[in-house]
Amino acid sequence: MQRRLQKVKTKMAIHAHRRTFELLDGNYQSIHHGRSHDFDDLREYAPGDEVKDIDWKATARSTTPLVKRYIASRQHNVIVVVDTGRNMAATAESGESKEDVAIQTIGILSYLAIKHGDRVAMYAGNAEHTGFTPEGGSEAHLERMLRMLDDQISLDAPDSDLQHVLEQVAKSVRRRSLVVIVADDLAYTRELDQVLGRLHVRHEVLWISIGDADLMARDAKAPEIFGVAGDAPLPDYVRRDKRLMRAFDEGIAQRRRTLQQELLSLGVAAERIPSSDEVIPALFRLLERHRRVRR
Repeated sequence: MQRRLQKVKTKMAIHAHRRTFELLDGNYQSIHHGRSHDFDDLREYAPGDEVKDIDWKATARSTTPLVKRYIASRQHNVIVVVDTGRNMAATAESGESKEDVAIQTIGILSYLAIKHGDRVAMYAGNAEHTGFTPEGGSEAHLERMLRMLDDQISLDAPDSDLQHVLEQVAKSVRRRSLVVIVADDLAYTRELDQVLGRLHVRHEVLWISIGDADLMARDAKAPEIFGVAGDAPLPDYVRRDKRLMRAFDEGIAQRRRTLQQELLSLGVAAERIPSSDEVIPALFRLLERHRRVRR
């Protein structure tokens, strides 16, 4: 089996010629609050870095803009929270598996964290079980995390229950962290609002939705759609009904607007990712949005 981390690096390399990754890298570095006064080392300036961190003397000697890096800026905790229930084994908007899009997203963001010296831990769970992977800062650790997700997400997995997983995180994580939630394209509920509010009081929180497939048959070659809970296909006559199609579109649009508005009201930046090709641009937008909405 191809290493999951290698797939992540390949995706990043595809975007590198457009300097997308450099922008993403700079944005990740700039989202954390505070720092110590303990100087660590110098690195090249990346878009998103603070101008006040530039070491002008070192820059003059090297002719390349260099910024000072402090020990505290390399010792943040990143907590990845992932829904590993059956819903995440469904088809994404692009026609790919949601699992593949989720793993690509988690892999790129976690690789950025590790590259900056941060520590990454993971809570992954469903309606029956929540597992915890202790923090680590190596590529081998990240590879184990991604393989664990690959093993846990399947059509045979228990139902999704993200709220239950988030409750475990809220109870267990005391140290201030960057909490990145990777979820199904779900509806916002009062119970979800309550647990997110508790998390946001203590932590920086980012929300990523993996986009659902379009259930309606928009063209003559639309493939059959099967529910993740059973083997029965969605009837073709239902998928092609114009009134149902309009109602479906309106319902989905309203659900997405509600999720975005409610998360924004909490101060939680959110982004929806429909495909693996959109992972890096979406993460760039997410980190930019987080810088604007955070307190």
